[in-house]
Amino acid sequence: MSRNIVAILRGVTPAEAVAVAEALISAGISRIEVPLNSPDPLDSVARLADRFEGVALIGAGTVLDPEEVRRVHAAGGRLVVSPDTNPEVIRATKAAGMVSYPGVMTPTEAFAALRAGADGLKLFPAALVGPDGLKALRAVLPPGTEVLAVGGAGPDTFARWIEAGADGFGIGSALYAPGDSPDSVSARASEIVTAYDRALKRA
Repeated sequence: MSRNIVAILRGVTPAEAVAVAEALISAGISRIEVPLNSPDPLDSVARLADRFEGVALIGAGTVLDPEEVRRVHAAGGRLVVSPDTNPEVIRATKAAGMVSYPGVMTPTEAFAALRAGADGLKLFPAALVGPDGLKALRAVLPPGTEVLAVGGAGPDTFARWIEAGADGFGIGSALYAPGDSPDSVSARASEIVTAYDRALKRA
């Protein structure tokens, strides 16, 4: 079973990317982004895309302009995540047949992202908006809009976020920090998946 969790592998190196991703996928997390401010990120994306094609959705985060979208696509990535709402990035992503998750905080940004063709919204930083803020935003978003809470959502608060309308989460250092072994990532991923499943049942 795949969970609606995007693993954010900030700082991962190409040499360790595949082993770390294998640990995540085995635990039930099959959406993986390598932020472009990681070491040789496109090399990591290429290795992951080659190894896990058809198994996981692989792509890049911190994508800030259309040229970076093209580079991610050329590396085999199919997921583009950004910290901001840039309609040019969203349109370039969709033109390339990729999945777009731009960062939003306000209704203005959310609607701009959706009008540009975003597949879903990355509520970021979620800690500043909070579940109550998401609940208010949900009141005006089109039905079926996918929202991922990123930056401040974790196992202890999954249930509150889901009750407020979160469809899933982006998880970074709680899953992986530079230098972590695949075994430690596996243990953390299992704990997070268990907490996620428990929160879904509660909601």
